[in-house]
Amino acid sequence: QVQLVESGGGLVQAGGSLRLSCAASGSPFTMDVMAWFRQAPGKEREFVAAISWNGDSTYYGDSVKDRFTISRDNVKNTVYLQMNRLRPEDTAVYYCAARPLLTYSVAEYGYWGQGTQVTVSS
Repeated sequence: QVQLVESGGGLVQAGGSLRLSCAASGSPFTMDVMAWFRQAPGKEREFVAAISWNGDSTYYGDSVKDRFTISRDNVKNTVYLQMNRLRPEDTAVYYCAARPLLTYSVAEYGYWGQGTQVTVSS
């Protein structure tokens, strides 16, 4: 059983930055692909970024490429999402998720955090 707890969300002006954290417990953290998804009001949950178990491979959604960076610290069992040059359209609840192998499909992830709200004002 994996437990995921996100933190770091908040209100920021357009062009600003935030760093989200996701602390994991309850399973061998180093064996999991870790991912971030987001869901805006009235929209479906969408893939944001993912990172391989050793951090060597990263993957990004087109809308965040070159602005967001995913990283992980396997000693602290934590994955991060550094978000730069934020835009109002980045406003959403951001969720951390985990599974053994990479997929971009929301339905394939069995473990989710509770989410953290990110609001970007114009």
